[in-house]
Amino acid sequence: MCHHQSCSCGGGGLSRRELLLTAAGAGVVGGYVLREATAAEASEPIDAEPREKWPDVRVAFLRPKDKYWLGWPGTAWDVGACQEYMKKGKALIAKFGEELKVRVDIEPEPLYDEAAVNAFLAKIKQTKPGGVILMPLHMNQWASVNKLAGSGRPTIIFAPLGTCFTGHIQQVSKQPGVYLASSADFELNPIRYGMKMIRTEHDVRRSRIAVLRGSETKDQVLEPFGLKLRYLPRARFPEAFKKIDAKDPKVVAMADDYQKRAAKIVEPKREDIINASRNYYACLDIMKAEQCNGFTMDCLGLVMAREIPCPPCMAYAKLLDVGIPGVCEADINAVMSHMLCCKLLDRPGFQQDPVPETVHNTFIGAHCVCGTKLNGYDKPSEKFILRSHSESDIGVSLQVIWRPEQEVTVMQFAGPGKMMLGKGKVLRNFDTPPAGGCRTSVELAIDGPVDTRDTKGFHQLFIYGDHVRDFQAYGQMFGIATEHV
Repeated sequence: MCHHQSCSCGGGGLSRRELLLTAAGAGVVGGYVLREATAAEASEPIDAEPREKWPDVRVAFLRPKDKYWLGWPGTAWDVGACQEYMKKGKALIAKFGEELKVRVDIEPEPLYDEAAVNAFLAKIKQTKPGGVILMPLHMNQWASVNKLAGSGRPTIIFAPLGTCFTGHIQQVSKQPGVYLASSADFELNPIRYGMKMIRTEHDVRRSRIAVLRGSETKDQVLEPFGLKLRYLPRARFPEAFKKIDAKDPKVVAMADDYQKRAAKIVEPKREDIINASRNYYACLDIMKAEQCNGFTMDCLGLVMAREIPCPPCMAYAKLLDVGIPGVCEADINAVMSHMLCCKLLDRPGFQQDPVPETVHNTFIGAHCVCGTKLNGYDKPSEKFILRSHSESDIGVSLQVIWRPEQEVTVMQFAGPGKMMLGKGKVLRNFDTPPAGGCRTSVELAIDGPVDTRDTKGFHQLFIYGDHVRDFQAYGQMFGIATEHV
């Protein structure tokens, strides 16, 4: 896909992305389900959340009341050992709740019989918690588990080793709204991930992205993903940029930090780095004024029209490194992809332009925005070089050096109801020049399709680590279909 206004990609000279964005008010665009935000959604503040507003989970263990003869998890499994296991499980789930800001309500007694199961089901239907956690501790509990999994609430099921065969879980494990983990992991980390999904969905629905393009102001919601968009005139950005003083200490400190941490500086001058830092604070000021916690705009249009002296590439990279979606080109699919990556995986993804390498049948992704915290927000940054924005040769972009042999997930939303997923491994980085394309340029060997020319999508994210099953689980839990890229 061409980035230039002179490109004749159909539709009277507009690119496919421009056509999609122009049509966005129509209601359904390229798979987007766009509805106008309600007054409450448009005015809801994005701020620190009090504990009583955290998402909640109701937790129940299921087991026979007395010792039993013949049957997994073990013949005459000791009741005392079972109680000790439940005690450990309750403590870990409570700990996860504090870490993830999820309120935990644990049933004081296991569900021993049908009456207890029915009472718990009635409680779920009445209170409508953010999620339900079920832990069966014997094979004869699966009829009750299946009944509770039909409550209509997101349900996490942890089946310790010895409590199920394949036949017990084949159906329920693939049921929409369910995340089932059958595992010997007695630290219950799968339960933590299930709670992380519930927290993420809650956060996504509280989030609002500033989308600067055109001249219209309006609010919309993307369903079923639940993310809110606030469309603002593109002119807001150059206005905000002018208000940021180049001598402001925080601007200077950010410029100093990037100069100090860069492995090398090639094209940018000190003034460019200062302007790149001003871009970052202009983004923050707009987000604060509009109660948003993510940012995207028609940046190429502003650069082409010379309305800003410096593209926002470094500003977006900084946003991504602090857990805020900073998204190129007002691409709404990429907005959703970045939001889920930041919230669910606690790391930034790399939004890239896809290039098939047809000689070796590999896949190259290149763009001028890439975060450096690819290993996670609490991990060291990857090495980067300060470059100019490749297409305009002005401003500051980061050339981030990806680690060879690193496993990578490829992920992209295709509308809010579908995710495309794949995985690969880093082969090498490209310098520009001698190669063409954008500053961060990474070649992957990928797991399909057989011919990389058939890879679906545009602006897919490359993400450190193998997270395909994580995203599939999220999709199953919250009604988002998944398919291979």
